[in-house]
Amino acid sequence: MTTTDMIDVPLYRAAHGRTGDKGDRSNISVIAWHPDLFPLLLDQLTPERVAAQFRHRAPSQVQRFVLPRLHAMNFVLDAVLDGGVNDALNLDAHGKALSFLLLDMPVRVPRALLHLLAGP
Repeated sequence: MTTTDMIDVPLYRAAHGRTGDKGDRSNISVIAWHPDLFPLLLDQLTPERVAAQFRHRAPSQVQRFVLPRLHAMNFVLDAVLDGGVNDALNLDAHGKALSFLLLDMPVRVPRALLHLLAGP
């Protein structure tokens, strides 16, 4: 596929997410809007790329757990919540908004799959 056959879109157009937390660890689930989008998300959403997206929060480790039957993956980010709810001075110490940071990351989608994306 050539670069003209691909387009960059924010991840939220190809997937939705949910975030949870425990202590200083955040879980971010990414679920493809359509099964045909999942392989490209699997290729592009690597632990290294997610760690780079959160570099300002300096995760000590990023792990990815793939759930292929759900067309989803779960990322576990350690040491990203300023010590956790009881230790953080951060207003959002729970990290519930961290999925939005991940869902804003650009992904490359073939033009042939644009009809599967959410939003304009």
